[in-house]
Amino acid sequence: MAIRGEFSSRIGFVLAAAGSAVGLGNIWGFPTKVASNGGAAFVLVYLLLAFVLAYPVLMAELIIGRSSRSNMVDALGKISGNFIGRLTGIWGCVTVSLILAFYAIVGGWMLVYFADAAVSMVGLTSASDWLLTSSVTRNVIFCFLFMALTAFIVVGGVKSGIEKWSVRLMPTLVILILALIVYVSLQPGAVEGWSAYLVPDFSRVLDPDLLINAMGQAFFSMSLGVGTMLVYGSYLSKNENLPSIGASVALVDIGVAVIAGMLIIPAMYVALNNGVEIFTPEGALIQGDTLIFKVLPALFDTIGTVGLFVAFTFFALMAIAAVTSSISMLEVPVAFMVESKGLQRQPAVLLMASVIFILSCIIIFNFEALFGFVIALTTEYSQPLLGLALCIFAGWVWRRDAILDELKQGDEFAEHSIFWKIWPWYVRFVCPVIIALMFYRSVF
Repeated sequence: MAIRGEFSSRIGFVLAAAGSAVGLGNIWGFPTKVASNGGAAFVLVYLLLAFVLAYPVLMAELIIGRSSRSNMVDALGKISGNFIGRLTGIWGCVTVSLILAFYAIVGGWMLVYFADAAVSMVGLTSASDWLLTSSVTRNVIFCFLFMALTAFIVVGGVKSGIEKWSVRLMPTLVILILALIVYVSLQPGAVEGWSAYLVPDFSRVLDPDLLINAMGQAFFSMSLGVGTMLVYGSYLSKNENLPSIGASVALVDIGVAVIAGMLIIPAMYVALNNGVEIFTPEGALIQGDTLIFKVLPALFDTIGTVGLFVAFTFFALMAIAAVTSSISMLEVPVAFMVESKGLQRQPAVLLMASVIFILSCIIIFNFEALFGFVIALTTEYSQPLLGLALCIFAGWVWRRDAILDELKQGDEFAEHSIFWKIWPWYVRFVCPVIIALMFYRSVF
């Protein structure tokens, strides 16, 4: 077997792991959930749940990954000592591949709108018209381009691919968000958006729907349950303090989600001020693909020539957010093919990227029937159940002394730390119950 890659620096790992967590959901999902669920009250509940629910599961993945120094299938196989662990790992690889299959379609749309802003700036009207007209051909071409970009980065491996590009893309993403925040905040209507985002409605803190939304956002926004953090953890140096580095990843992920809200919600109210409808017929704020592909482009159209540059910057930001997540997803099955099946990295990347692209094409050609179905199957059903399984492996199957030995690798006093006194009990009893309740509530 080839020598495994390893992140060369702490900041490289943190930015790569946070990049995996910072996806399109953070930028278009989190802000509107905040504004629709009590403003800053939702943010406070989300921050609390991110650390009482998502952080312990994140730590389970990182500890399993670094201890096993292997992909998800082999890691869970080693812990369980039987085929159940390996089957769970294969389940995770299949799930993350299906997630990437639909994610690549959406990532392709981001490239479409980015390209549209570019051609519009140079006056290529016919090219713009083709780009903005939804078609199977357009979707397949840009899905292919998105997967090719993802594969190009992953072929480079951990240090020369994932880490190298993460330390470039993540700071760029934050700079673009901050620049757009400044611009949008100076526009008429932005104050109302800031108010909707930051003024808390504490009467809604105990609202069951708010709590479920916050728990779901906290869990899914950190890219948990499908092995991305486990595989990234397997590339982490034994000298790193795991609880500390896990907290750093969680803080960066939360921070980007919060500043994304500072951009999206004021932008929506600027759009409202410019005559763009931002509410659904039921009175809720528009979110998801309608927000990104209709409301905000309509806003960019209302601000003239400057709008082309704002649109170009915004969709560059969205494309970066998509790629930083997609590279971590592709790495999960690639690591399995390299380590368990003996493939070289380049053929493994080409094989898995091709398989996932074919799955994307099947979804594109059967869009109405499959797109929503695959999203629900993976994110609403499979992902939380995998998170539950990882808690069971870390809390009930894996030996406590082996876990402590792994934590001592980066902190010789780990057994005296608050983390060690709380986490094993917490991941064994509390996390599985919360995840099970969240799953039941969201499904039934």
